[in-house]
Amino acid sequence: MKTKLNGSSMEDVTIISSGVVIEGKVTSNSNVRVDGVVKGDITAQGNLTVGEHGSIQGQLSGETISIGGKVDGTVNAKEKLVLESKAVLKGDLITKILVVEAGAMFEGKSSMGSPSSFKPVSKGE
Repeated sequence: MKTKLNGSSMEDVTIISSGVVIEGKVTSNSNVRVDGVVKGDITAQGNLTVGEHGSIQGQLSGETISIGGKVDGTVNAKEKLVLESKAVLKGDLITKILVVEAGAMFEGKSSMGSPSSFKPVSKGE
């Protein structure tokens, strides 16, 4: 059974295929899968998946985010972030649950907990 949210189904998936390059902001009311290249921010109301050959330069935001490719930017997963074995993440991450598979590479800072517990960090601290 599909759940409707603002007229779109949460089972709908926007796919950015390999060979596709997008420059700019991507916003979706459902799920997004990236197998191509995105140079810009991506915001998904559902899940966000970066395939093994996907590459993103920008901020990511979604419920559950799975990274199998390359991401250079801040990642904000409201529920869970999965770094798959071939993932390369260069940037900070914010999530409640973090799963890092053997072989994944991560360079940055991580913050875990409920979103209400996050406090901005000033450069002086």
